[in-house]
Order: sequence, then C-alpha cells, then structure tokens
Amino acid sequence: MGSDRASHSPCADAPATPRLLELVRARIRFKHYSIRTEQAYVDWIRRYIRFHGNRHPSGLDHTHVVRFLTHLACELDVASSTQNQAQSALLFLYREVLGCRLPLLDGVTRAKAAMRLPVVLTTSEVASLLRALTGDHRLFGELLYGSGLRIMEGVRLRVKDVDLSRREILVRDGKGAKDRVTVLPDRLVAGLRRHLHDTGHLHRVDLRDGFGAVWLPSALERKYPRAAQEWCWQYAFPADRRSLDPRTGVVRRHHMSDQSFQRAMREALRASGITKPATPHTLRHSFATHLLESGHDIRTVQELLGHSDVSTTMIYTHVLNRGGRAVVSPLDRLGRRLPRRNDDQDAAAGPFASS
Repeated sequence: MGSDRASHSPCADAPATPRLLELVRARIRFKHYSIRTEQAYVDWIRRYIRFHGNRHPSGLDHTHVVRFLTHLACELDVASSTQNQAQSALLFLYREVLGCRLPLLDGVTRAKAAMRLPVVLTTSEVASLLRALTGDHRLFGELLYGSGLRIMEGVRLRVKDVDLSRREILVRDGKGAKDRVTVLPDRLVAGLRRHLHDTGHLHRVDLRDGFGAVWLPSALERKYPRAAQEWCWQYAFPADRRSLDPRTGVVRRHHMSDQSFQRAMREALRASGITKPATPHTLRHSFATHLLESGHDIRTVQELLGHSDVSTTMIYTHVLNRGGRAVVSPLDRLGRRLPRRNDDQDAAAGPFASS
C-alpha cells in the first residue's frame, strides 16, 4: 500500500479484497453485535483510515493506532468513553477482521471514565415532565420511569414480553446480553392494554397489505419461519410507518425511533421549566433513586436494573447521604448556642430594610 512501515506491520500480507468495511460489517454480524455497534465501529475505522491518508490498515501498526487515539484525546478532547469506543473498534479491526495482534497496544491504558453522580429528577419534576409528554410518548416515558428500562430496552420490547396479569416486563437481551424481569406499574396496565389493542389493529392492516413480518434474530427466523408475522413477536411500540431494513433491504415496520422520544423529551423539559440536563436515561436513574429513597433494599434495585455487580448500583446510594436528609450538618446542631446573624435578620425583614 506504499507504507514505509509495511514491512513492520503486524499483518502486512493481509488481503485487501473484498472491501475492508464490508469485511468489518460481515464479521460484526457474524458475532451478533447490534446495528448500533456496527455503525459506530465502521465509522471509527473509516476515520482512522482517513487520518492516516487513506492507507490500508494492514500496512499500519500499533504506533499509528496510538497516534490516532492520542489525536482524539489531546487535539479533539473527546470524552473518555468516546476514546475507549474508538480503541475497541480498532482492536476489533485488527484482531477479528485482519487476523493479527498489536502486542504493544494490549498494554495501552484505556481512558478512565469520570465518576460522576447521575442526574436525578425529583418526583415532582418527573410528574411535570410526564404531563408535558403526549400520546404514545407519554406512555413510553411512564414505562421508562415506572420500570427502570433503558431507552433501547423500551423500544425493542415485544408484545409477548409484557405480562399485564402478573404486572411484569421481561427484558430480553438487555445490556450484556442478559435477560431480566422488572416491575410493570399498576397504573400503566389499562393504558398499555389500550395501546396494545391499537397496535394489534395496525399489525392486521400490515398483514392485509402483504407486510406484517417483524425483524427477528437469524436463528429464530430459521427455527420458526412463520414467527415473524405472529402478533406476539411484534414490537410493543412500533414505528408509525414502514421502513427499509438497512441490513436486509426488506421493507417492514420497525420499532419506534429512540430519537423521536429523545426529541419529545427535550420539548417536554422546556415546557415544564426543568433546567437539569435530563435525558431518557435520567428516568432510569430516577427510578433507582426513588426506590432507594422509599426504603427498598439495594439488592432488589440491582436485580430490577439488571446490574451484574452491586457496586454499579451503589452509585445511587448518594441519595442516602445528602444534607437535609440522613445527614445533619454540624452547624445545625449548634442550635440556639449560635447567636443569630444580623444579615439573617435583615434578610428576614426584606431586601430594602437597611436602606
């Protein structure tokens, strides 16, 4: 490829055909990674190639990878999570696609993510936010807050995994490819029943028009060829129109766009006057925080959230240590032994009392 390092590259003899990004996509799909991961990895690999003058990665080595990651951190000042995602994409490229290792890169320290407390809404703020949402977006927002779902877990929810009688939601293939059961709030049962009735009518229209087959993982589609058209496998929150599947080219009805709810939530935040930088994930944070505030034990919250390690759930215990709740400031313990300040008296009298 014209590289001065080609003779020292870890995979200098790797074939250049078929096109590299097609190989990357094929390998990602073989390993059953999500389409979001596929899009992110392909984008980072494309940016890496362009950064090095469109040279083929097989002619590059670990120094080029380190140079690119350093550029992201020092010149573009990307977040640690962004830098780590780029590193994961490049490791996938070399190990899984080009079939070679970058030994010195194995010792590169991944950027350390900042430990920040999550943004949490108060119960009154949650109520104001949900009131500002409308239609299916309000029902969806209530579900995220009431069940602690991640936004993608919510939009990918299938009809068969909503158990109205048992008041349970079964989350399939959540983060870390894990299943879990979480609570379905009583107050959502009637609304969900009406929503699923309307969704069923939409599915029947699709079947009448020659569509109605939902996306299924390839193994399930082969094992149960007719399952894709069955009602139980449909998305509980379908899109309002059919679209082209980017992987298969098949026209079908996908689930509701997560971006549409994100836009609706931003508008609801403005309408309700909430100034916190809240996102759909904030509803999940608020779910966990409010459960702990109401006295539920942390192991229960851990199971509902689907955390494999309780230390991940422990971040929400900050609510148990806030001033004004469990902790009493030593200043407040002084009580009447501390003379009242004149400025306190002035403040009580009004802003113009001393003029």
